[in-house]
Amino acid sequence: MTSPEALNTIVVRGARENNLHDIDLNLPKRTLIVFAGVSGSGKSSLVFDTIAAEAQRQINSTFTAFAQTFLPSYGRPDADLIANLSAVIIVDQKRLFGGPRSTVGTITDIGDWLRMLWSRGVKPSIGYANAFSFNDPAGMCPECDGLGEAKIVDIDELVDESKSLREGPFKHPDFEPGKWPYRVFADSGLFDLDVPIEQYSARERHIFFDAKPGEIEVVNAEAIMKSYEGIISRFRRSYLSKDADALKGKAKVAFDRIVTRGTCQSCGGTRYNETIRNATLEGLSLPDAFAMQVSDLADRIEGWTLKDLDTFSAEIVLQLRRLVDLGLGYLSLDRATSSLSGGESQRIKMVRHLGATLNDMLYVFDEPTTGLHPRDVHRLNDMLLALRDKGNTVLVVEHDPEVMAIADRVVEIGPGAGKAGGTVVFEGTYEQLRNADTRTGKALRRDGAALRTPRTPTDFLHITGADTHNLHNVSADIPLGVLTAVTGVAGSGKSSLIHGHLRSVAPDAVIIDQAPIRGSRRSSPATYSGLLDPIRAYFAKRTGQPASLFSPNSDGACPDCQGSGIIFTDLGFTEPVSSTCETCQGRRFRPGAMRHTVDDISIADVFEMSVEDAQGFFEVKKIRDILHRCSDVGLGYLSLGQNLSSLSGGERQRLKLATELIGSSSILVLDEPTTGLHPSDVSNLIALLSGMVAEGRSVIVIEHNLDVVAAADWVIDLGPDGGLGGGEVVFTGTVENLIHADTHTGTYLAKSLGG
Repeated sequence: MTSPEALNTIVVRGARENNLHDIDLNLPKRTLIVFAGVSGSGKSSLVFDTIAAEAQRQINSTFTAFAQTFLPSYGRPDADLIANLSAVIIVDQKRLFGGPRSTVGTITDIGDWLRMLWSRGVKPSIGYANAFSFNDPAGMCPECDGLGEAKIVDIDELVDESKSLREGPFKHPDFEPGKWPYRVFADSGLFDLDVPIEQYSARERHIFFDAKPGEIEVVNAEAIMKSYEGIISRFRRSYLSKDADALKGKAKVAFDRIVTRGTCQSCGGTRYNETIRNATLEGLSLPDAFAMQVSDLADRIEGWTLKDLDTFSAEIVLQLRRLVDLGLGYLSLDRATSSLSGGESQRIKMVRHLGATLNDMLYVFDEPTTGLHPRDVHRLNDMLLALRDKGNTVLVVEHDPEVMAIADRVVEIGPGAGKAGGTVVFEGTYEQLRNADTRTGKALRRDGAALRTPRTPTDFLHITGADTHNLHNVSADIPLGVLTAVTGVAGSGKSSLIHGHLRSVAPDAVIIDQAPIRGSRRSSPATYSGLLDPIRAYFAKRTGQPASLFSPNSDGACPDCQGSGIIFTDLGFTEPVSSTCETCQGRRFRPGAMRHTVDDISIADVFEMSVEDAQGFFEVKKIRDILHRCSDVGLGYLSLGQNLSSLSGGERQRLKLATELIGSSSILVLDEPTTGLHPSDVSNLIALLSGMVAEGRSVIVIEHNLDVVAAADWVIDLGPDGGLGGGEVVFTGTVENLIHADTHTGTYLAKSLGG
């Protein structure tokens, strides 16, 4: 019989997922455990791909086979034993894209509470809660259907009026001559096919452009369509009602050219109809409540006395305060979820769990400090401790020393990355880790960065009158020829300034944002970075064979696994099983491709090389340049043919960075490039950025990492706080002057530098 003590421990035996080397661990429940280690060491493989995946798989297996078809599929992790798991809640950094109707209010359910409060508190009553929803016909603006956005068709970009119907006047690919949308007009019998549109009479112009469905009947009895509709009406109905982001290729290009977007003039962007806009509670309309900064809205509602409705208002204030506690008080509830960063998305997800009364759960977090200014990390720590103190087990993958410091236990995976990682190199308290001879222990003991002599700007870019989001008519001088750090607390306006206005003064600037890279299970660092094409060309030149023979996605592919190296077997009601292809032994290529070698190395051997090994093999400049950049951002251990799905979030981000760095743009902008980087690797990134400046480039980083800020030649600090409390340039100048400035960044940087 299992003892109660044993049940209080999560047991992991023989974990071998990805690069893990038969890891054995006993993790005490109801504690806060931080998993540390260099990027690619195996932290995520252990926490997410092994422990969390098995917990989720077992939960899903309790549902019926029919219900499981609607749930995410989790394969059985490669481990001998994973026991005593609790129900798991995974809070990762996947961005909350949603649709055009998804907002902070809808994703947190705070919007539902507000709708209920207004529907019961507004006098005289104007309907139930659905009447206060911009997603319901009873509450939405009739002009924009509750989207708050007007889509305006540029007629000149849609129709070339100098052409006749026979010549094809439409400037959209779906209306090209011969296609049925074109034939609706050409075969209608309503127009002379050889007369230019600009020569139509007033009535013909009305019919051609504005006729509504059913207003005009076709004249030609043999017309392909018996109903007729003017081009503007048809285009609006067929295209403006659809999600433009789903369009691809020529249709997407044409849509972006023809359609301009702006705030709906009818509702002013509030999404609501006039009745709802005019309905107020304590002098505040619901649209205005959604538009307010979360912290200000909490203060406003907290002062209300609504008698029977005080329970509703108290719950709303409680949930709003949770957003503030997570450093998101600068957001508004009408903020589109698609505009949130990965870090903001993760903290939004946390709101749901802060108020839960469940205990003995397993919470798993993926670098929750991402996007947080050092000033706000303590708030996150308080939340993690609160979850633990409710009787839950909290597992956190994290690089931030402040989070490690509050942990009951720290587990470091290492010693290196990739094949050099995957083992437990430390397990104990934070104080013990500070004295450990590991990469993390050494990084924790090192002194803060020292002041360095800044480089002198060669010129300046002048941004004036910036007013995007919370910016208050900001002017900023962006230096050229140096490394510039744009800093400030979350929501202070850093991204608004750079992403929103830099291109107006530097159109050729390359901006690397935090958008996730996409790839299928056939994608690899070789395909994503652009290495595969020059490698195929090199092998073709040396062997005299066609380049397609050296691609796992073309003629060289193993016929049984189609070049993926893996066979996926559908077992019907249970999860599909993946196994190494027996024909090619997981090498992706058919024998005919592997038979042709260069210096006794086959293309399959190349796919199994690490970036560092490939640097020693290839002498082609284009190939070496790409490999060099991958190595510079700390990815030298990756295998060229490794599946992208096996990479951690930090590895994927740096792979994207490496591919972008190969370009020759003179101005490069990086948005939080230290995301996912171990402290010991940050110095390598700083050296890379400094090297690019030495090459003559201007590098701008939006960053919270104090080591990067300390290494900058110039700093632009926004604030003083987030949201409405920010949007101003509170400091601009050198690091030496910043540490004496009365700003949040200056205060914490001075502490970091030992001041």
